[in-house]
Formats: sequence, C-alpha cells, structure tokens
Amino acid sequence: MKHSSLHTLASVPAPQHIALIGNSMPRRCGIATFTTHCHDALRAAFPVMRIDSYAMDDGADGILYPDAVYPIASNDRAAYAEAARRIEDSGAQAIWLQHEFGIFGGVAGDMILHLLDRTRLPLILTLHTISKDASLAERRVMTALLQRASKIMVMAGQGRTILIDEYGVEDARIAVIPHGVPDRAYVEPSVVKPRFGWENHRIILTFGLLAPDKGIDHMIRAMPAIVEMHPDALYVVLGATHPNLIREQGESLRESLAALAHELGVGEQVRFIDRYVEQEELLDYLQAADIYVTPYVNPAQIVSGTLSYAIGMGKPVLATPYVQAQEILSEGRGVVVPFEDARALSDQIMEMLADTALLGGYAARAYDHGRTMIWSQLARNVGDLMIAAISDHEDGRTARRSYAIRKPDPTAVLRMSDPTGIFQHGILTIPDRRHGYCIDDNARALILLVQLDALDRSLRDMWMTIYASFVQHAWNPDRGRFRNFMGFDRRWCEDEGSEDSCGRTLWALGITVRDSASVAHREWAMQLFDEALGPLTSLTSPRAQAFVILGAGAILDAKPGHDAALAVLAKFADHIAGLLDAARRPGWTWFEDVLAYDNARLPEALLVGGRHLARADLIDQGLITLEWLAGIQKTPEGYFRAVGSESFGRVQKQPLPYDQQPLEAQATIDAAIAAWTLEPDIRWVQLAESAYRWFLGQNDLDMPLATPEGGGCYDGLTPLGPNRNQGAESLIALQLASCAMIRLSHSVSNMAQRKATEASTAPA
Repeated sequence: MKHSSLHTLASVPAPQHIALIGNSMPRRCGIATFTTHCHDALRAAFPVMRIDSYAMDDGADGILYPDAVYPIASNDRAAYAEAARRIEDSGAQAIWLQHEFGIFGGVAGDMILHLLDRTRLPLILTLHTISKDASLAERRVMTALLQRASKIMVMAGQGRTILIDEYGVEDARIAVIPHGVPDRAYVEPSVVKPRFGWENHRIILTFGLLAPDKGIDHMIRAMPAIVEMHPDALYVVLGATHPNLIREQGESLRESLAALAHELGVGEQVRFIDRYVEQEELLDYLQAADIYVTPYVNPAQIVSGTLSYAIGMGKPVLATPYVQAQEILSEGRGVVVPFEDARALSDQIMEMLADTALLGGYAARAYDHGRTMIWSQLARNVGDLMIAAISDHEDGRTARRSYAIRKPDPTAVLRMSDPTGIFQHGILTIPDRRHGYCIDDNARALILLVQLDALDRSLRDMWMTIYASFVQHAWNPDRGRFRNFMGFDRRWCEDEGSEDSCGRTLWALGITVRDSASVAHREWAMQLFDEALGPLTSLTSPRAQAFVILGAGAILDAKPGHDAALAVLAKFADHIAGLLDAARRPGWTWFEDVLAYDNARLPEALLVGGRHLARADLIDQGLITLEWLAGIQKTPEGYFRAVGSESFGRVQKQPLPYDQQPLEAQATIDAAIAAWTLEPDIRWVQLAESAYRWFLGQNDLDMPLATPEGGGCYDGLTPLGPNRNQGAESLIALQLASCAMIRLSHSVSNMAQRKATEASTAPA
C-alpha cells in the first residue's frame, strides 16, 4: 500500500463494530458488487467484527435485500436521518462510506450529508470518482464529505494528487488502497475456452454493465481491421445493460451497437452476452480471454473494478488513459491508447495477437501485480485505516467539565424583555423584534419570576407585573380564550391562541397562586384563573389538558377545597389516561402514535392528577410512561437525548437525534421530580440529573447549550452544533431547570437527613 499515512499501533485492536454504507447485492452495479465484496473480505479477515450493511435503494427495481442489509430509500431525506439514528444507537465505532455521486439522492447526492451530519462517528470515506472538473454542486458535496472524513481511501495515486491539489486535503488523511480482486490460480486461456465453445477463437473481452461511457462502439469500429489480420478474433461484450439505462431507454444502446457491428461487416465477430453473471462464472470468462479491453471515454474515472479483476486474473490489458489505467498498466502490465481512437485499438490488438511472447509477458506481469490486490490484502489495509481513524478521532467526552447546578440567573431573560413583555426570538443574544411577543413565553417568564427567590424584591415585582399584565391583556372574554401572538406594534395577531397556549397560561396562573411571594399577584392570578377555567374545560389537545392539570394541581396545593380545579383535573386526567389505553402497543407505551414537543408533561400531569385524586392507576400510568420516555431519550452511552423536532409526527418510530430543544430537557426534569415526590427512587434523581447535564454539555455533541455567564442558553442542538440564537423559550427553560434542580437537591438532602435521624434513634 503506497502513499498511506497510517500509524497503526500494535496495541490498538481492529474495530469490533462498523457501519458499511454503499450499494449492496443483489443490486446489480459496480458499487454494489464492490461493497458486498468488501463486507465479505472484512468478515474473513476479522471474524469477530460486526459489520452492519446499509444499502442505498431507489426503489425502482423492487430489490429484496437479505435481513442483514438495511436499505435506505435514496430519495427520502427522512430515511437518511433514521439510518443515522440507527447507526448511532447500534454502538458502531466507525462508518465506512462508499461514495459515488449517482447512488445518493438530492442535488449532486447531497442527502448523504444529512446522514453524516447526524452522527459523530469517525468516517472512512472511499471515493470511486474524483473529478478536477466537478460541477459547483458536486464540488460543494465533495468538500463537505472531505471535511467530515477522518480518513480517505482512494484506489489510485492520481486520486490522491487531485485531493491534495484541488481540494487541499492533508496528505496524512489519504491512503491509496487498490481495488480488491479475487485470488485464483493463473490458467492458460486455452484450458478454459472449451467451456464456452471458443476453442478456435482469439478472445478479446470487455465485461461490466453496458452504458454509453464504456466506449464499446470504438472497439467495434476497431474490429474490421483486426478480423482482416486475425480472422479467428472474437470480441465478446459480457454483461447486462445498466438498470438505470433500461428504465430510461430500454435496450436501444445494445441494439445500436449490434447494428453497428453488422453495418461494419463484423456482426459474427462481435458477440453480446446479455446477462448479469455471478463472480465465479465471471472469473471463468476472464480466464478464457486472451486480451481484456476497457475502451472507456471518461478520463475522470479513478477506478474500474473490471480492470482490477482482469489484472487479478493475469490478463493482458488494453485501455484508454483514464486515471486507474495509466497507473495500473505501467511497468509493462498492459497498453494504454488514446480515447475514442479505433485505429489505435486495432493496431495494438493486432500487434499483441501476433506476438505470443509479448502477450505472455503482459499476462505474467499483470498476474504478479494482481497478488498485491487480492481482497484479503484490501481488508487488512482497510482495517489499518479504520484503526487510525478511530485512534485519531477526537472523543471530546473525555474533556473535564463541571456539571454542578447553575445558580439561577435571569440576566438574559430580562435582556429579552421590554415594558410590554418578553420577545419570542433572538438573533444571537439580541431580541428579534420582527416576531414580537407571545403569551407562551410571557406565561413561562411569569413562572420563572415566581421561582426566583434570590431576586431583588422590587425588581421581581416590576417584571412580574409586566408579564402578568401581558397575560391579563391577552384574555379575550368574548371568545373564552387567551390570545397568543402580538406584533411589536402591540397589536394582537389573532382573537384566540392555540389550545396549548391557553393551557400553559392557566398553568402559569396556578403556579403564581401557589408560589408567589406577592399577595397582590396571588389574588390577581386566582381571579383570572377562576374566570378562564370554565371556558377552558372544553380544551381537547392532550398537552393543553396536561398544562391545565399542572395549573389545577398548583391551585389545589394552595387551596385544597377548590372544587372546579379538582373537577377539571379529574376530567382531563381520565382523558389522557384513556389516550394511553388506545395508543399503547408492544414496545410503544405512549399516549399517541407519535412523539411531539414537551412530551414529559403528559406523564407529569398523570402523576400530579394521581396525587391529588389519590388514584394509584394514574400514578402507575405516569410512572410507566415516564420510564418508557426516559428509555428512548437516551444516547448509546446513557446520556440524555431530547426528542428532536425531526422526530415529530413519525408514527410509532424511535426518535431521531436532532434537532433537540431545551424545552424537552426542562420538561423531563419537572416530570422526574414529580415521580420522585411519589416514588423516592434514585432513578428519578438520575433522570433529572441526566436531563440537566444535557444543558451543560453531556449530550450527543459534547457541547454546552448553557453559556458560561449571564444565564444564556442556545436555542437547540443541531447536527452541526448548537443553534446559537437565544430565544425566550430556551433562556427560560434553562433557568427553570436550574430552579427545579435546586429544589430536588434540597428534597434529596432532606430525605437523607430524615433517614439518618431515624436510623440513629431506632432501638438497637
């Protein structure tokens, strides 16, 4: 193996588990054959290695893959994200990607980037085509692939040169590993020819899927001169027409080539074998050939599997000067002729057929070189490349980081606010006035101000009044609903908001009644809660009902005799519990067929409802569904992984990793605390801690969302890193999460002290 910068260490074992992405047999194309043979070679070289095969599938040919192959719908963007989730959760140590522009969906095949962006595993990238003249779209995709790759495998030295000169890739990341070939003993063509009835012929062979860029027409144009000098010459074109060409044009190419041969008077000397042959039979055909020809017309073709196989079988080769041919046929292993030059093809073949010693010399040198290319050698070289990629891959999870609970800091929240209320969105840390305000965020801000014990009293009173005033102004008694969105001009954008925003507002009012230190704010909140509760008992959205339950539960904590709150809590809790009974399936313990936002609020609502109604059935359902949700909100390493917005609406499917939002982590913390209150099991504390650490960097990307100072929090975790905007929802979620974790810490400490006291006073 030349030009490799591998630094294999004897102490580093081969990877135990990889994901292999490409095409796969039974698909009939060169990439499928190569990928499948790579799989088999790796298994033979590393018997304990687990290799998960992922095959791109355009669905056009109705291919049924074996169970061991996971198909990815090549034109379905969501399928790439699902495959990424599957790979991440499988425990694979690395990805080996076979790249060819034609097999992936999107512009220039850019959908594969959607998959790669969603996994942090080291990438070993094999490039089957590298062009100096790539289109802008191809160059964009190629650049992104090269930036993502830990190690890059090319099959010809010229490919390495192009990567360095045209794309600026570091030499150390590139390894030149020749295309693999089967290992067969050399056999004289005369021994095998009788099997095909070719005893009296000199065989010139081309094989592979028939396509326009194979240059077969130029070889046919060379045949009249060859036949005139060597009447026993027979040109055999072996292989089916490419499936894509069949779908688009049928067999028009093959028919035109046959017509050309008849027109030139060599119809009997050009023979088409129109079928796909399996490897063992293909090798028999190769061994029966006297000369192998690849008259390709694409100079950018870095590698040809057919050329590699021919060399591996010891065939004298005649080829046009595409990249691999120029390299592999050097040192007297074959002959290179100009592109689209029938005269050069005929002259060289006539010379080779006329000189048995010349032909034999080419064969011997080709076969000797082929021994360096056998599949077992490729597997060992790729194994070394994988070891180097994994060794070099920065596992940032080893970085030291504090996961201590942050002291609540409302600085960023207040920075996002003005005398009207809190703005919805931010551009980085600056309020984005274009999107105005919403009651969702002002209700959340109201809850936060209630929780901030250490805030200066006058400052808290001022901001609570601003957020409360927004909530009051949003109430529309004519509709019995709260308005939600308000423009920067202070004009409402609607007469009533969503059910969820109405439910969330009742929740904020309940929290204010229970927890506010201000009598005036408690009285106001109680009055508005009572006024709004009646009309809002007709809400049907499960999350809206959950928010109402949380608000009603807070009211009952403060005023146990509040009959209306108890009634709506019972009504909505029964409805949510009924949803669980209807949607639950084996492996799917949830209230709906899909996951959405604020998921943990549903089990939290059942826990709160069960506590106030003294109903064990609701508590059990809340604990079971929260445990199920915790099980799927987890990385393979056990870290918290919020259900991302990419997952919303996917019917009974495991969630995809991105885009993760702070709201989910905060909701999980609150639900875990509700569970701990009813069932003081350490697992609920661990769940809350895991969700909180997500803010601080213990997540898929090992990147904090909480800023070092000022109470800031990024809007979400995307495949490329945090969304660095800081909107109201995210800022408030972090601060409420910190408040909740402090309360949980006190609760755990108090329980430990009680147990210690009980143990010390117990009779001996």
